[in-house]
Amino acid sequence: MNLQNTKLFISAGEIRQFPSHPIPQIALSGRSNVGKSSLVNTLLGRKALARVSGAPGKTITINFYDVDGKLFLVDLPGYGFAKRAPADKAKWSALTDGYFTGNKNIDRLVLVLQLIDLKVGPTKDDEMMLQYLTAAGLPFAVVATKADKLNKTEREAALARLASHPDIPTDTPVIPFSSLKGEGKEEVWRIIRHAAKL
Repeated sequence: MNLQNTKLFISAGEIRQFPSHPIPQIALSGRSNVGKSSLVNTLLGRKALARVSGAPGKTITINFYDVDGKLFLVDLPGYGFAKRAPADKAKWSALTDGYFTGNKNIDRLVLVLQLIDLKVGPTKDDEMMLQYLTAAGLPFAVVATKADKLNKTEREAALARLASHPDIPTDTPVIPFSSLKGEGKEEVWRIIRHAAKL
């Protein structure tokens, strides 16, 4: 798979804009400012393919990144940003909900990467998302972002808390990740390739 051959296929602001290409989709879910754009850029070895927003919660589109015509990385808008206007929150909810429930190509979703800030731990919004993914029977892995911000002892304790969290099934992969150091990149790709049968 040629990662250099990656492009932003579409920023979809409406359900009807979702692409219908018959390739696997890997969705990235997480709260605002958890590091989704940084994860996309790190995975693809690019500095600014995905824009890292200085103001969390601004993006209300679903960005589909075409990776070498082999799969879509689907960057869902971040949730849980308190300062967003009610109308924006409603739009976020409708669009994201539409991806999971009104998407005629949902059968192409082979994996959700659920991002959780390792230092902060799962927020109430994260727990709601984890419960939804489990109830919907959607396969997911947890990417524990910003792992470099903890020392060894804190990190081990935080990972143990995640691994034993009641909303994370015991066989769920939990991958410590740092966009700064590139840690976890290969492990995330291994899981993506396995899910997408590449």
